Amino acid sequence: MTIVDVSSGSLFLRVSTRGGSILGFSKCGDGRRVPLLRPARGVGGVATEVSCFPLVPFGNRVKGNRFVFEGVEYRLRPNTEWDDHYLHGEGWQVDWLIDRQTEKSIEMSFEQRGEVTPYHYFANQSFTIEDDSLTIAMTVENRGRQTLPFGLGWHPYFPLTPLTKLEARAEAFWTEVEGWLPGERTTIPADLDFSRAAGLPHRWVNNGYENWDAHARISWPEHRIALVLEADPILRHAFLFISDTTFDPEFKRNYFCFEPMTHLANGHNLPSLGGLTALAPGEVISASFRLRVETT
Repeated sequence: MTIVDVSSGSLFLRVSTRGGSILGFSKCGDGRRVPLLRPARGVGGVATEVSCFPLVPFGNRVKGNRFVFEGVEYRLRPNTEWDDHYLHGEGWQVDWLIDRQTEKSIEMSFEQRGEVTPYHYFANQSFTIEDDSLTIAMTVENRGRQTLPFGLGWHPYFPLTPLTKLEARAEAFWTEVEGWLPGERTTIPADLDFSRAAGLPHRWVNNGYENWDAHARISWPEHRIALVLEADPILRHAFLFISDTTFDPEFKRNYFCFEPMTHLANGHNLPSLGGLTALAPGEVISASFRLRVETT
């Protein structure tokens, strides 16, 4: 595992090759450092304790760890001890290699050869920090022998304070059912409607938003700072996660996740693939998003 620090102006970024993850992203000034992503709980490489990790070759879960594509049934195996599902792909669990590094950017990659899943692919991820923003991009090439549905996304952890507000417009909402799986498409509940800036509810939330408009704003009024998330149009879905002490005994209501994704959870089993992209051998899919800092 290699840890790399880069900075530009008042922004500081720490990245780890373990899981292709971010360990910290913050703004410094006036004798203080304000975290813009939740600081990692350590440097041990545990993905659920970092600031952000990639979702590749797709995010979230597939119901029953199985899907049928072009008449062929594919099966997946659980990749954690605590979830019965193959979760978030494997990009967050492997060691990436640094391909290029400058004062303000890092590029890294890894190849998954399909030993555990039917997916054989090459992934490249870059982090570029500028005076007021961080841009994260990823490209994946199908290196397998068959066409398969691919998706991309990221799983950032944002600081949650009593004054934190989120603004993010979407078209529809997916309920949650047993096994942390999506249930049905419905209207957005009032306390989870962020078409206007609003605080986050004091309860468990683990739901997908369909046709998100690829723009979100998170504000921390006590710090007079906001973070604007601007995503490529392909990242037209998002997932909102707020933990609780039943799931995480150490949860102190100090973070939440707003995850930009190209597809819906369990898209493999939806008629339209839920936004997943069928890649033939040699074809690629790319996506990026930007975290831009505003002072208020």
